Amino acid sequence: MEVNINSLSEVLYEADILVTNEELQPHFERAYEEYRPKAEVRGFRKGRVPLDMIRRLFGEAIEYKALDTVANDVYRQAMTERNIRPLGQPSMVDMDFQRGQHLRFKIKYEVKPEITLKNYKGLKIEKPIHTVTDAEVDAEVVHLRRVNSTSAEVPSVTDAEHIVTADVQELDEAGTPLIGKKSANVRFYLADETLAREIKDALHTAKAGGVYRATVESKHGTHTHPMHLAMTATKIEKVHLPEFDEALVKKLTGNRVTSPEEFLKNLRSDIQRYWDDQAERQVDDAIIGEIVREHEFPVPETLANSVLDALVDDIRSKSRDKGLPKDFDEQKFREENRAYAIQQAKWLLLREHIAETEQISVTDTEIEQLAQSDAVRTGIAKDRLLDYYRNTGAVSERVLSDKILSFLKNHAKISEKVMAAHALNT
Repeated sequence: MEVNINSLSEVLYEADILVTNEELQPHFERAYEEYRPKAEVRGFRKGRVPLDMIRRLFGEAIEYKALDTVANDVYRQAMTERNIRPLGQPSMVDMDFQRGQHLRFKIKYEVKPEITLKNYKGLKIEKPIHTVTDAEVDAEVVHLRRVNSTSAEVPSVTDAEHIVTADVQELDEAGTPLIGKKSANVRFYLADETLAREIKDALHTAKAGGVYRATVESKHGTHTHPMHLAMTATKIEKVHLPEFDEALVKKLTGNRVTSPEEFLKNLRSDIQRYWDDQAERQVDDAIIGEIVREHEFPVPETLANSVLDALVDDIRSKSRDKGLPKDFDEQKFREENRAYAIQQAKWLLLREHIAETEQISVTDTEIEQLAQSDAVRTGIAKDRLLDYYRNTGAVSERVLSDKILSFLKNHAKISEKVMAAHALNT
């Protein structure tokens, strides 16, 4: 067997492999044996046809059919002998089979790039710090009251706690209705902070049957234009918010908490935990971003595509029928997320090198501790979780990723910056 490896780029190679007829024969003999149970020849029971006769009658067809398997076996042998570890599935780009003489084929494959680690310790990172305010807690209480509110139909709007149901007609600048631009039974909750101020102002004294006009800014990407609306109110509802008292607290917590004061304390802790988690996530992202920017190397298409595949699979998994939405443009989605996929693939490669350099690994004790803590949290038996975790690479990868990020944060120079909630959430 003659093998020539040609470099097409830092991560893409082509193997040019020549296999002699003598070297091909053991592969073909196996193919004959595999075909033998299926061979049907008059005068012989099925599966009992002599190999010599199979070679004579079906040999050429069997050999041609076996070429892909033979090439794959020979290619993998060549890679193993040269200690080459290709990524993903190779692609056949050329095959020339001269029966009785040789098989020659070319296969393209990708490998991981050579990476020299640069700065990944002592990174200067800014950590956003936010302390929950009374206003945030109050806003969350109002939200919970609205979720548990009731409503009753009334003749007109008297304050913001009203829902106006209207038929909405879009108009041109002259006030003429635009054909096909009418929507029925649109609900406007006037206390909704996200509702356009122009619509709130137009409907703040609305009565059932009245027609009210508003002009709002409509955004399409980077383009904005005025949209003129005529809203015919068909129904007005008064929203009644429940009192924040013991009864509501019991309802919200399933009777686990009865005191409004205790509920507020827990609510503040939950909100603070959310912002703390957001801050940690931003620190993680900042560290990863800095390290990725510090290292420039080509990313194999195989790795980038695997990240994109995972993103598409995630969308598919969230669908009820486990399929992609009918209006989902997968090709456009992949193009739009390609830069992100390359960054993620880069981080995966860098993370692997950092773990190897710093000798960071996952121990069985750590997996067992995770199973123990998750058993308490989920109510699933520890032994069941442990067996699953030990046989699932994704769990070990998650633990390893957490350990690497913890190591990097411990070796970073992190300064704190107090920020408002809206700034931290952008």
